[in-house]
Amino acid sequence: MAHEIDWAEATEQQILDQALKLAPAQGWTWPMVRAAGKACGLSVAETELLAPHGPADLAALLSRRHDAQALERLAGTDPKGLKMRERIRAGVEARLDAAAADEGAVRRWAGYLALPTRIPLALKLLWESADSLWRWAGDTATDENHYSKRAILSGILISGLAMRLSGGKAQAMAFVDSRIENVMAYEKWKAGRKGGDLLADVAAALGKMRYG
Repeated sequence: MAHEIDWAEATEQQILDQALKLAPAQGWTWPMVRAAGKACGLSVAETELLAPHGPADLAALLSRRHDAQALERLAGTDPKGLKMRERIRAGVEARLDAAAADEGAVRRWAGYLALPTRIPLALKLLWESADSLWRWAGDTATDENHYSKRAILSGILISGLAMRLSGGKAQAMAFVDSRIENVMAYEKWKAGRKGGDLLADVAAALGKMRYG
């Protein structure tokens, strides 16, 4: 059983590797997923068994791969030696660097997640990314602050990624620096923030990545 699980996880990553090559030209679509599976020597049935939701499954795999890569980049940094704002900046920079390394595929990934029916998935993946960075930074909040911090950081991550892809790293990090104060002053932000604003931010940022 463990062997089967290991095989499935390893093969999913192989499909994703091929998807990253194909997506810039083919988009984040079912035909691309099947072509990626075929490139791994899999039949259509085998590909659909491993990725039953097709593009959605690979979109989640890519986001989680970038989360893991960001944490790998941060492995040599002791967050305890940094101020909290420095931890957040380092975390965001590592996450944006990981995504930018797959720029062509990420642009098509963003176009897929910008579809109205995919916004819930986009929000879920963003939340996971923000949560992993806050945990690396040492956040232990369990009350409403836990959710406030992750909502704020989710907005910064998606907007920062849009700026990274459209204007480059310097512009993106200048934006991140300007927003770090919002992370640190989340109570003030929370008081003036409307519930639907994060959803609007995500849709706008994904649209910007898709259409430029």
